[in-house]
Amino acid sequence: MTQATITAEDIPASLQGTVAKVVKFVGQLDESNVDEKAKIIYAIIEQAPKNLFLLFDFEGLEYMNSKSIGYLTDWYGKVTEGGGKIVISKAKSNILDILQVVGLTQLINCYPTLDEAKFALLQPIAGTN
Repeated sequence: MTQATITAEDIPASLQGTVAKVVKFVGQLDESNVDEKAKIIYAIIEQAPKNLFLLFDFEGLEYMNSKSIGYLTDWYGKVTEGGGKIVISKAKSNILDILQVVGLTQLINCYPTLDEAKFALLQPIAGTN
């Protein structure tokens, strides 16, 4: 079984009713672990189904299989449906290439640094106050 860890920590958010978290991915998401690890993200989404803002820190993510890309797409749908937002920071070039090929970078903005991603995450979504 391939090693992968996912940890989440709160980001202070100034907008009342908003939950913001940095979710750090380390290791490889593959067939041996992706279903189990996806439950962690689904639990976060269930705890805050509205106004959830997630920053996925991919600095430690070495590999993601097609199933994990499917989960990422589903998480994006659930979070944005609830008025939230997902951004990605520090993805390695191999991960970024995969996300570009499948078109996810059209939906989820990717940033080279954690600070840029935090800033973008906490900006109001267009059309909202």
